Amino acid sequence: MNKTHFLLVVIPFLLISCLKTEKQPQPVSGKPNTISIIIDDQLWYGEVGDSIRNKFASPVWGLTQEEPLFTINQYPARLLEGFVTDSRSIIVVKKAATDKFEIIRSKALPHNTFRIYGKSVDDIICSIEMNGSQIIKLIRDAEIEKIQQDNSKALLNPAVLKNKFHINVQIPIGYEYMLHKKNFIWLKKEIISGNTSLLIYQVPIKQLTKSSDIVGNIVKMRDSIGLYIKGREPNTQMITGEAYAPYFSTISLDGKKTFETKGTWELKNDFMTGPFINYAIVDEPNKRILVIEGFCYSPSNQERDLMLELEAIIKSVKIDKR
Repeated sequence: MNKTHFLLVVIPFLLISCLKTEKQPQPVSGKPNTISIIIDDQLWYGEVGDSIRNKFASPVWGLTQEEPLFTINQYPARLLEGFVTDSRSIIVVKKAATDKFEIIRSKALPHNTFRIYGKSVDDIICSIEMNGSQIIKLIRDAEIEKIQQDNSKALLNPAVLKNKFHINVQIPIGYEYMLHKKNFIWLKKEIISGNTSLLIYQVPIKQLTKSSDIVGNIVKMRDSIGLYIKGREPNTQMITGEAYAPYFSTISLDGKKTFETKGTWELKNDFMTGPFINYAIVDEPNKRILVIEGFCYSPSNQERDLMLELEAIIKSVKIDKR
């Protein structure tokens, strides 16, 4: 085959390959809970930077060790967004002729880009304060969606939970059944220097809603179930940590009213402790409270990221309509 014939054969394949590359962007593979901040050094090391750090790197509540809400990587504005397109969350902050707050969402990559422009330092800080909560929610939602997508590639057989509780939860492989009782299941996954766990159980609906002290009832419910989770020594069952009051809120999960409780757990008369997140779903059609809880023990790993993974698993729950 001469050179002319060779080029006529090879070039079309090269063109097709280039076109495919342009139309199929690579998926973002950045670390979880990480934000790229594109901002000039002058703003970053001043009041604007302080405002960003106070909003997006404040300590996460409910962990046994202090960790920031997000890990922040700062890049000078001259590099523009293209330098950090592998990040799932990008915040661009700069002075401009007009004030502007803009959200650019890309499902193809996927990532979220937030543009905060202001005519002055005060205008930028005001925009950060006004829009910070929305930015945090969108970033966390995107992180949970990414974890759920990754988990969906290899899941435990859902038959056990479906038959017992009439639910579907996307639990990734790696978890093993530790305890299986009539209305209670404990799953556990070993990790480097620790473990993560999921508890799934149900109680009569009146057990939680019969009084106005919802938080107190949830703590009592947790501590009664904690009898199943024990240390190696006698009388070392899991209880709700007493040092700090749990964080409580009401949300919607799978279209149902849900009580969200975050706090710390500890083993009574033992040294082990860690964070937990508890969702008590008010399932009125089935006259029950369905409880799904995640907790971890990881003294040398980032509890923040582990708890986000557990939250993503729990929020995948779907209750069968009976």
